[in-house]
Amino acid sequence: MKNELNIREILNIFEKISDHGESKDGRHVLEGITAFTDHDGYTVYMEGHNTKLQTGFHNTYRLDYDSQRDAEQFMKKLKFIDKEYD
Repeated sequence: MKNELNIREILNIFEKISDHGESKDGRHVLEGITAFTDHDGYTVYMEGHNTKLQTGFHNTYRLDYDSQRDAEQFMKKLKFIDKEYD
C-alpha cells in the first residue's frame, strides 16, 4: 500500500473532508471517512473501513489496517472523495 498516495493528495483529501464533511466534536466526516488533526495541527488523521491513516511531519504517512480488503476499501473511498469533491 505504500506510495499509493502522496502527501499533497492526502492533504487535499483532508481539506475536502473538512470543507464538505459534517462537523462532529472537532472532527469532520464525509463518505464514511473521519478526518481530524492533533492539537497543534501538524499531524493529520483519517479513519474509516477499519483503517487509520496518520500523516506526519517530514512528508511521511502510516497506514494501519486489519486486512488488505479494509485498506483497499479505505483507499477507494479516499480516491472517490478526491475525484468527486471540489
